[in-house]
Amino acid sequence: MQARSVALAEGRITRGPLPAVDLSGYLILPGIIDLHGDGFERHIAPRPSAPFPLETGLASADREAAAHGVTTAYLAQGWSWEGGHRGPDAAEAVMAALAAYRTRALTDLRLQLRAETHLVEAEERLLRAVTAHRIGYVVFNDHLEEGFRMSRAAPADFGLWARKLRLTPEELLSRMESARSRARAVPRHLCRLAEAFDALGVNYGSHDDPNGETREFYTMIGARIAEFPLTRAAAAAAHAMMNPVVMGAPNVVRGGSQSGNIAAIDLIAQGLCDALVSDYHIPALPLAAFALVDQGVLSLPKAWAMISTAPAEILRLPDRGRISPGLRADLVVMNATSRVIEATICGGRLTYLAGAAAGRFLDQTDLRQPDIAPLSAARLAAE
Repeated sequence: MQARSVALAEGRITRGPLPAVDLSGYLILPGIIDLHGDGFERHIAPRPSAPFPLETGLASADREAAAHGVTTAYLAQGWSWEGGHRGPDAAEAVMAALAAYRTRALTDLRLQLRAETHLVEAEERLLRAVTAHRIGYVVFNDHLEEGFRMSRAAPADFGLWARKLRLTPEELLSRMESARSRARAVPRHLCRLAEAFDALGVNYGSHDDPNGETREFYTMIGARIAEFPLTRAAAAAAHAMMNPVVMGAPNVVRGGSQSGNIAAIDLIAQGLCDALVSDYHIPALPLAAFALVDQGVLSLPKAWAMISTAPAEILRLPDRGRISPGLRADLVVMNATSRVIEATICGGRLTYLAGAAAGRFLDQTDLRQPDIAPLSAARLAAE
């Protein structure tokens, strides 16, 4: 942590002097980079049977991200044999809607595809979509056996899953059986996708690795990012193979996994986790950083790096994640006492402003040019 000024111009961090805003008493932190968030699904469909227009849902998710200090957000969209809101049709619709909305977005919104491994028949369609929409991040999922276990051990939960997809339990089980029938084709299918992703420059990894053997398989085909490993063994294998490990911020805030898997804070304490993501709850990102500080696990710079610097390095985004001249002006302004985010700056633009910080931005005048009105000074600072 340093006590110094930060200057912004033309969307970049630069050197002053420029019209000033006095933010003493505040922390100025790098903008949050969220590599995996599926909370946007609730903005698009607040209830499974009550979907809203995609543009409306994206705008709402965008505003939520800005309010919680997120400046780059990867929306985690399913590409699954499940169909419904996580099927290829829905994924392509979200891609098209995001492309149309992006020019008006507050946040740098991007898409991560969660590709179910057994959707073999949609291989070419997946590659066409990734190419057409310049998808930069894909993770491989295999939730098939988990689904079969749920159907046997928790039929009520299985029925709820089916209803969310607007299917009967019998129809969902039939889809699962059909997907499992293609199991022998999955390894070659994944290898072909990996080769294509390498050629396209796509970052890719896997989701919910249950053990070290699974992580080793994905490493061998080039899927090096380990997202939400379920066990310490899977995380340790990733660490040994120099694969970045990504865990959920809600796991840290709540003190454990809501699914009963490994606690993220334990992996962090052991040096086996590199970055945190919002998963299903965007507000958990800054909360998780301070939970690590308050529990003595990491210092604030190291904890905040898990939601800014490390994600940028993992997805090869060299223009963000740090406060340094020449990089994107992506910043979070946090009240040092209350720890409330009162301003977010994305690409040099104010995307969120509230609380006492709003008064600081609106009341300041340029002392070198006293004839400039307060609002004009604030505009100059933002620009």
